[in-house]
Amino acid sequence: MPFASVVSKTGSITNIDLRRHVSLEHEQTKDLAVIITLYLVLGVVAGILAGLLGVGGGLLIVPALVMMFAYQGFESSQLMHLAIATSLATILMTSILSTYAHHRRGAVLWRDMGLLTPGILVGAVVGANVAELLPYNVLKNIFALFEIFVAIQMSLSVRPAAAITQPGATTLSAAGLITGSVSAILGIGGGTLTVPFLIWCQRSIRQAVATSAACGFPIALSGVISYIILGLDEQALPDASLGYVYGPAFIAISAGTVIAAPVGAKWAHSLPVQVLKRIFALLLLLIGVRMLLF
Repeated sequence: MPFASVVSKTGSITNIDLRRHVSLEHEQTKDLAVIITLYLVLGVVAGILAGLLGVGGGLLIVPALVMMFAYQGFESSQLMHLAIATSLATILMTSILSTYAHHRRGAVLWRDMGLLTPGILVGAVVGANVAELLPYNVLKNIFALFEIFVAIQMSLSVRPAAAITQPGATTLSAAGLITGSVSAILGIGGGTLTVPFLIWCQRSIRQAVATSAACGFPIALSGVISYIILGLDEQALPDASLGYVYGPAFIAISAGTVIAAPVGAKWAHSLPVQVLKRIFALLLLLIGVRMLLF
């Protein structure tokens, strides 16, 4: 009798544990579905902004990923590195699509892009290695300050005066080195740096934006490869990561961006873009201040 009682109690406890386990797995599946949906929505928003305002998604994607990765319980010291690398990976797709659209309109200055690329490739490797050495708080604050800088620049519509007509290979390579380094540290496509530089070189705004979009590809390619290699020996990275690139976020955000970017480009011809730019600048300012304070 006591033996039967023990068996009964043990069976009861086992059943309870099994139900709890099934319930936990169900909750985890629901959480994953919600997270993937949020990644997709983030991609859609970033794609619309890229097509509508001509800004790269990294300024929005990086801080959003930091918050989402923290919610998922990823290692806190690696949040910025994961967000930056994953953001750069999504730029690969958006750059290809955007460049193709601009090329069809004859706006990409391939000579300038070709001379910028060697410096970009080297600079992105340097930037990724620098970022990998920086602790989370330092990297977060650097990104926040840059976000505030871009917000001020965008709200005031600050553009440099044209200065030189035909930049040489040395000038363009040096500009590429700086752009690649900064972009890889921050996880952005480099448009906030490349566009003002090309306008300074007396390129039209249309040509500057188009060529900047093309430059986003070598920035992202070199940066992503660097972050993958740098993260291969990291032990605390989440499952489904390749180095510092988190696969599920990369796939879902890229899908959303690809779907939404053409929509944003179409809306650019009917919506008050300057008003929207100022609203987006305010959003960047709030994000930057929040990242600095928390």
